Amino acid sequence: MRVIEVPAYGGPDVLRLVERPDPEAVPGLVRVRMAATTVNQADLKIRSGQAAARLGDLAPPFVLGFDIAGTLIDGAPGLLAGAPVAGFLPWFELGTGKGTYAEIVHADPAWLAPIPAGVDLTEAASVPLSAQTAQQAIDLLRLPQGATVFITGAGGVVGRFAVQHAAARGLNVIALASPGEADELLALGAQHTVPRGTPQDAATSTLRLAPGGVDGIFDAALLADPLLPALRTDGSFVSASQARVPTPERGIRVTAVHGAPDGTGLRNILQRLAAKELTTRVAGVLPLEEAAEAHRRTEAGGLPGRLVLTT
Repeated sequence: MRVIEVPAYGGPDVLRLVERPDPEAVPGLVRVRMAATTVNQADLKIRSGQAAARLGDLAPPFVLGFDIAGTLIDGAPGLLAGAPVAGFLPWFELGTGKGTYAEIVHADPAWLAPIPAGVDLTEAASVPLSAQTAQQAIDLLRLPQGATVFITGAGGVVGRFAVQHAAARGLNVIALASPGEADELLALGAQHTVPRGTPQDAATSTLRLAPGGVDGIFDAALLADPLLPALRTDGSFVSASQARVPTPERGIRVTAVHGAPDGTGLRNILQRLAAKELTTRVAGVLPLEEAAEAHRRTEAGGLPGRLVLTT
């Protein structure tokens, strides 16, 4: 099978297309014939060496990739061989260096969900890691229906999903976004938007909309401590990164989300996507062999969604 390999840390040009043996069947796992995967920020950090401290003894060469959409080679309870499925691999936790930039991937069936009719494989690939991370962040806030949540980075891939998940749960959403993103976020369920500026400006603007402070904050933009004045005493703060968690104060509960694969949760997300109750965005589609170009475009920034690699 073809894979995109990282033979050494470096820029996008280190990525190379190589042949590896097709994986054999493994008890407890299923094989998925990959049709589409995505380029995530974590892929860039792993490839460049920025994430080397998290890898322990794992070193290049390895294969990147978290998200997958494809066809099951092996069946499993609730998942028929030949069915289209999507999911994501917990790349760091696995510690094998075997990701989804490959034509055939091993996966735990508990990580996978069937792709419903009306959702194509490219669309499905753009969902698992980002949408589940956003959903799990909203879960961690533990807010009741009618509570107010402030979401930073709302125009980004994870933030955009978070706005939709929060609105679907009956939360009042205040979204931090650029002026060009405001109308779309309001259409996705935000009640108000706050313009980008300094973190202090964002907190001040949010307090004008929620004078007593919001009930929760999901900080997808990683602004951290300067946002705390906008949060009520005993409120809840969830960061998108453990490396950017503010110092707790005033009884505020502070935590970070780390997306975990969950086939049951993903099944619900994909069903909502098929029913047009949830939207995703694909910034572009490139063949697997152009992974280096996809990394260059992602590093340049400004993409309105995930880039998808296809076989």
